[in-house]
Amino acid sequence: MREAEELYRAILARQPDRLDVIQMLARLAYTSGRLEQSAQLLRRAIDLNPGASDSHSNLGMVLAMAGRADEAIAAFRQAVSLRPDSPDLVNNLASALKQKGQREEAIAMFRRAVALRPEYGEACFNLGLALLEQGSIDEAISVLRRAVELRPLHPAGPLTLGNALRAKGQLDQAITAYRQAIALQPTYPEAHFNLGNILRESGHLDEAVKELRQAAFLRPDVPETHNDLSVALWDKRLFDQAIAAARQALALRPAYAQAHSNLGNALRSNGQLDEAIAAYRQALILQPDYPDAQYNLGTALHARGGLEEAESWLRQALAARPDHVAFLNNLANVLKEKDELDQAITLYLRALELKPDYAEAMYNLAIAREARGQLPEAIADYRRALAVRPDYAEAELNLGLALLLNGNFHEGWPAYEARRRIRETWGVDNFDQPQWDGSDLAGKRILLWPEQGLGDAIQFIRYVPLVASRGGRVIVQCRPLLRRLFSRQSGIDQLLTTDDPLPQFDVHCPLLTVPGLVGTTLQTIPATVPYLFAEPELREHWRQKIEQQPPGPKVGIVWAGNPQNVNDRNRSILSEQLAPLADAQGVRFYSLLKHNPDSRAVPVPAGLDMVDWTSELTDFAATAALVANLDLVIAVDTAVAHLAGALGRPVWTLLPFAPDWRWLRERDDSPWYPTMRLFRQSRPREWGAVIERVAAELAELTTTSGRATFE
Repeated sequence: MREAEELYRAILARQPDRLDVIQMLARLAYTSGRLEQSAQLLRRAIDLNPGASDSHSNLGMVLAMAGRADEAIAAFRQAVSLRPDSPDLVNNLASALKQKGQREEAIAMFRRAVALRPEYGEACFNLGLALLEQGSIDEAISVLRRAVELRPLHPAGPLTLGNALRAKGQLDQAITAYRQAIALQPTYPEAHFNLGNILRESGHLDEAVKELRQAAFLRPDVPETHNDLSVALWDKRLFDQAIAAARQALALRPAYAQAHSNLGNALRSNGQLDEAIAAYRQALILQPDYPDAQYNLGTALHARGGLEEAESWLRQALAARPDHVAFLNNLANVLKEKDELDQAITLYLRALELKPDYAEAMYNLAIAREARGQLPEAIADYRRALAVRPDYAEAELNLGLALLLNGNFHEGWPAYEARRRIRETWGVDNFDQPQWDGSDLAGKRILLWPEQGLGDAIQFIRYVPLVASRGGRVIVQCRPLLRRLFSRQSGIDQLLTTDDPLPQFDVHCPLLTVPGLVGTTLQTIPATVPYLFAEPELREHWRQKIEQQPPGPKVGIVWAGNPQNVNDRNRSILSEQLAPLADAQGVRFYSLLKHNPDSRAVPVPAGLDMVDWTSELTDFAATAALVANLDLVIAVDTAVAHLAGALGRPVWTLLPFAPDWRWLRERDDSPWYPTMRLFRQSRPREWGAVIERVAAELAELTTTSGRATFE
């Protein structure tokens, strides 16, 4: 090329007006990247022959390549003015106008080029691309289909058509177009990339990962490809691989905010919550106005329990996208957990205005309404969620719980069985044997097993005699802490703990499924107490210990439960809130609360006369023997309340505003335990009035002789 250029320059030196030589030198300069020199030569050619449209057009191309858009457009306009019937020149002008952002005139020029030459595939393609960028999707699709027909071997045609079809929501047709582009050019990374993303949107995750991996292989230096591959791997729940892909995107572009956010999603799903929060924070350092990262950080902080900061980030995300239904729903979730129920309900309703079939918002709205005490409305919302999504196990379970709370056992028990489909939260059975269906058991061995807490097992062990009455042999499995206590329950043929190997059996049934199978209603609850009994030797041991204490009413007390329980913040009482009980003259309290280093139950308030022998309460048989010697048990909703009721002892149970289903509504007695009284909150989390009432009634029941009548 250098020798040719030297030859042409020698000719031009002898013949300075040789137009063909000037144009050839301009072309050589353009090819070698010397754009300014090429432009100077083309201007010289135009001076020699102002009417040469090709020189004007070539100058426009050089100027466009140099980034001098306005000058390029002027040159193309001059070329078109000289040859207005040239579709190539009109197409070049249109391309320059489009590059400058003058889309309307560009589209008009592309239309003109196509009108001048209807078979002009390049202009047809350019028109379709401009229409797509303008948002004229339907016309773009039509024009691009024509462009593909005119240029059947050009892969950019079906690729761009696929983009238009995707924008229209015609995903299957878009997939076909992308596959056509790949068939024309198998090494076309953009086609693999776009196909991978649309396959992911369509739920074809295996194919999506394959295509995105191919795009990354063909263009390993493109961070967007690794980022989107990370998202597809996350969708497939391949979290380790998703993390690796996101990190690769960040290795290529450390300041890639979206990749930091997607890395956070993968880390969070992988159980690395703190690392996820750090990734979201980094995304927001890089891009403070990034609503998705604000939302992700807010939900992650919510999961970690940081409600105040979670609310702040979710509000920022919602301010940016006020009609984003997921943002509304999750901010409402935080407010619900903060007991700001009216605000939460307002946001759920707003989300449902925007998306009437949003089953998750219906479900969450129902929970908020139930917590607000609006049980009929909550039941209706659960039913709506199930109408939209019949397989919504959580909604069906909560519907069952709400129906049971409302006393509708007929509908409640079947719906309550939905818990069996939520195995990550509820008990899991891995039995080969079938579950009992309530039929006759003659000649069969049935295993009754615990799926929930200790209190649940104590409450429902009462059903063993009913099961035994169906014939067959009853095998009961229980937690080790309950073994001695349950050993005195009638109807059990074999008792074992969850640590023991299972014997042979024919059918099985979780304890809390039995009431529904035997058709329990409010009127038919087997409520004869006591149905559990303290061991005589242990009972005598505690009687002798208590006799050594000063005389007076003996009241057992439990004011907190397991802090790991998801409902503990609602049911447990701070120890300092017990102070009014100290006014009951002559009452000696006996702690029935096993000490836990994480418990909020210590220290005991000053002035409360408390005996603490809990270190000797090694299992529930020991606790039962102590309770059998007490005049009264006062307990929040824990296993000890059930134990006292099962033993037939007087028990006052303190309940939160939105109680567990078994305590029903608006009553101060329990059909499950005839010796139990219920003391309910009148407002969420406000224990003061409850404790004051208990203290007043305790003082009233205490006689001047220092004894009390609690029966």
